[in-house]
Amino acid sequence: MVQSWMFFLKLCIILAIFFIVKTIGKTVIARMFDQAARNKRMTTNRVITLQKLVLNLFSYLLIFIFAGIIFDLFGLDIKTLIAGAGILGLAIGFGAQGLVSDIVTGFFVLLEKQMDVGDFVTMGNVSGIVEEVGLRTTHIRAFDGTLFYVPNREISTVANHSRGNMQALVDIGIAYEENIDEALEVIRSACENVKDVNDKIIEGPNVLGVQSFGSSEVVIRILAKTVNMEQWGVERALRKAIKEALDEADIEIPYPHQVHIDKKVKVAN
Repeated sequence: MVQSWMFFLKLCIILAIFFIVKTIGKTVIARMFDQAARNKRMTTNRVITLQKLVLNLFSYLLIFIFAGIIFDLFGLDIKTLIAGAGILGLAIGFGAQGLVSDIVTGFFVLLEKQMDVGDFVTMGNVSGIVEEVGLRTTHIRAFDGTLFYVPNREISTVANHSRGNMQALVDIGIAYEENIDEALEVIRSACENVKDVNDKIIEGPNVLGVQSFGSSEVVIRILAKTVNMEQWGVERALRKAIKEALDEADIEIPYPHQVHIDKKVKVAN
């Protein structure tokens, strides 16, 4: 009976030490990276990325150490268990290959600074904001709120949309019957008005001219350089301003596949 109580007491002490060490470790790591951020040794996103990775590594290491201590408390030898497990040991070996591949790939992703927390990236069929780059997986939050867990070993190509300025691209179609030069002038004026009130625009907007001929419209392209991650807002502002300006100038923006009728033709009663 006394031995049972002693065993239970040891187990409680081990668990208490585990949580205390975990709390202290997280606090120390957080302060270390806060100091790095204040000294501006790294960008904010880089600090967050490395902080989450170190916390991840610390948690894995701590769990491994305390799991060994608990096994020892039960009188079990981890090496003996693994060596004598047979099929289980083989399964662990195959699983470890994937784990090592995850860790190595994640290490090079971080070393080469391919992405940081907060970056907008595309990896294969997954696009979204990086929430965490861990030892085994990278967490990507899509714009519809879906959280993707991508194993690091499956990362083959990373398209990072958050490095440097971005481009806002707008295509506007006008009817074939309209005067292109007049339409271009109206669009340029609308773009200048947007630029005067929108501080997210770094360069442009530039009206490049006729981009293509559609089935029912002449497509005019507008291009602007914007602050990172602000390109969509700039595109929406440009579309709104251009639509209002063309309406005011009585320049037609046709519906898709619309059959155009000469405005000068009047149907006789």
